Amino acid sequence: MRQEGPILVAGGGIGGLSAALGLARAGFQVTVLERSAQLGEIGAGIQLGPNAFQAFDALGVGDEARAMAVYVDRLRLMDALTAEDIASIDLTEPFRRRFGNPYAVVHRGDLHGVLLRACQASEQITLRTGAGVTGYEQDGSTVVARLSSGEAVRGAVLIGADGLWSRIRARVVGDGAPRVTGHTTYRSVIPTEAMPEDLRWNAATLWAGPKCHIVHYPLSGWKQFNLVVTYHNDAPEPVAGQPVAVEEVMAGFTHVHPRAQSIIRHGRDWKLWVLCDRDPVERWVDGRVALLGDAAHPTLQYLAQGACMAMEDAVVLSQEMAAHPGALETALEAYRRRRVLRTARVQLQSREVGDHIYHPSGPHAALRNAIMSAKSRDQWYDAIAWLYGDTGLETGPNGARVASPSSVAA
Repeated sequence: MRQEGPILVAGGGIGGLSAALGLARAGFQVTVLERSAQLGEIGAGIQLGPNAFQAFDALGVGDEARAMAVYVDRLRLMDALTAEDIASIDLTEPFRRRFGNPYAVVHRGDLHGVLLRACQASEQITLRTGAGVTGYEQDGSTVVARLSSGEAVRGAVLIGADGLWSRIRARVVGDGAPRVTGHTTYRSVIPTEAMPEDLRWNAATLWAGPKCHIVHYPLSGWKQFNLVVTYHNDAPEPVAGQPVAVEEVMAGFTHVHPRAQSIIRHGRDWKLWVLCDRDPVERWVDGRVALLGDAAHPTLQYLAQGACMAMEDAVVLSQEMAAHPGALETALEAYRRRRVLRTARVQLQSREVGDHIYHPSGPHAALRNAIMSAKSRDQWYDAIAWLYGDTGLETGPNGARVASPSSVAA
């Protein structure tokens, strides 16, 4: 495929590597520019809905992704004040038949490793570390990425997959710093034997309480449990990955049931993140430059869709670039049009879920419990069909159907 230099991808995280894979499969040469000295992922577990597996298949890593995932049987919602069940969503065969793929949980590092190995195996992808992109210039036919070292790298297109604090977004959108929510998340990963035996459920479990919640699920072939707890502490500024003592974590959960508190006490090596997002915007594209993943639509964790949306972006971007090989600016705009409303809905509904499902108190929480406990299995499936069933990945340019295998894990 003839092009004016490689496609440049700023950022070697899940979104950037997914974009590189998709573009390489579409026939493009790709250069990934990662600012860190080595390619890797920090954090712990993430949840993957059926839409993630649809993206894995389109990116050519479906088998590898399925092999490293843990398949949970339920999404389980507990009341953190009473330790009683509120509701659960069956994720077994009926769910897989409805949505064509499973629901799973994985360690973020394991997922990144699947994508990284696929990129390393591709002759069309060049991976560069220590190559942070600080800005860009373009002349109508090429883009020059400016690196922190002073080097200039020329390509046909620049994809900004450089995360929440994207330097590319600063130029494309110019909307300043992210929005600080005042919610702080604490993360821990513990050996399975350290998790109370009566809580070793094969479920992605959420304990909802006033201005707080707790999440846990198994990881890495049941060798570990992921613990994530969040509470409103009005944190004034962003923090990422800072080690904290368990006493600080417990401070936000003194009002919940002892059984819920016991989960936190089993955590170790806690680290905190102050949650941030941004308002949805329509401007993702500047000529031959486009945003992807958190650089385009950073979202809160409450729908577990950050990585999934980035991978969906990568699939759609690749489809549109392949469909418009001689008109790359047209391709970027087509990509933006296909993605902007879906990702905006995820951003906004993630906020609503955090405020109105995970964290309410009093009559608001009682109403939540009553409504959610009354839903049947099929009503739950109908409620989440917009997210897991209507992804738009199957439909390419001009409404054409895109072939994408969708095998279901056993």
